[in-house]
Amino acid sequence: MVEIVPAPPGMAFDSPEDERLYRKQRLAAAFRLFSRFGFDEGVAGHITARDPERPDHFWVNPFGTHFGHIRVSDLILVDHQGDVVEGDGPVNIAAFVIHSQVHAARPDVVAAAHAHSLYGKAFSSLRRTLDPITQDVCAFYEDHGLFDDYTGVVVDLDEGKRIAAALGDHKAAILANHGLLTVGHSVDEAAWWFITMERSCQAQLVAEAAGTPVLIDADMARRTRGQVGSHLAGWFSFQPLFDRIVREQPDLLE
Repeated sequence: MVEIVPAPPGMAFDSPEDERLYRKQRLAAAFRLFSRFGFDEGVAGHITARDPERPDHFWVNPFGTHFGHIRVSDLILVDHQGDVVEGDGPVNIAAFVIHSQVHAARPDVVAAAHAHSLYGKAFSSLRRTLDPITQDVCAFYEDHGLFDDYTGVVVDLDEGKRIAAALGDHKAAILANHGLLTVGHSVDEAAWWFITMERSCQAQLVAEAAGTPVLIDADMARRTRGQVGSHLAGWFSFQPLFDRIVREQPDLLE
C-alpha cells in the first residue's frame, strides 16, 4: 500500500522528495475530484504544481489522459521551455502557455488550476466578476481578476502573459468566454478555490435567473473574505475531499 505523505506543521518538509511526493499526491487527487465533479471536457483542462527543487519546472497531467484515470506515476514534469523532462506523454500546449507564464509571474504560487467547467465557462461569457451574494463567494471578493478578451485557443506565450497580468496578485481570474483560473500556495488551495469558484458561478447564475440578488455589504464581504478566503482556509477546505477521494480511489496514489 502506498503511503500518503502528511502535511507537516507549517508545511516544512524533511526533504524535497517528501515535498514533491506530497504535491504530486494532492495533484493526482485534484484531477480525480475534478473528474468526479464533472469539470472535465474532452482533453481540455490542466492543474500544475511547481517542483520544490526546480522552481522553473512544474508537474502536470499528460495531454489526452482522462482526469479520472490519473495517478501519481502518470504526472509529467515540464520545464519552462515546454519540454517534458520526466514522465511519459505529451504536454498540452495551452497548459504550458498559460501555466508557465502564471508560475513565472507569481513566484509565490505553488499550483494553478484551469478547466472548462460548465458554470465557470457559462459565467465567463458575461465578462464580469462575481458579486458578493453568498458567504462562500466572499472568498473572492476584491480578489479575482477578469481577462476580458478572447482570441481562440491559447497557444501563444504573449497570450499567457496577458492572462497572468489579468490574474495579478489575486487568487483567481475569470477568462472571458473560456472558464476559470485559480492559484494557491499549495495544490490543495488552488484546487479548492476552483471547486468553490465553480459553485459560486452556479449560485450567481441560479440567483439571477430567479430574480435580483441582494449583495452583501462591502465591509462585511471583506471581513468574510478574511475568514473563508485565506491560504489556510483554502488548504483546509480541501482536506475532507482529499480523504474522500483517496478512500474511494486509492489507486490514484500509485
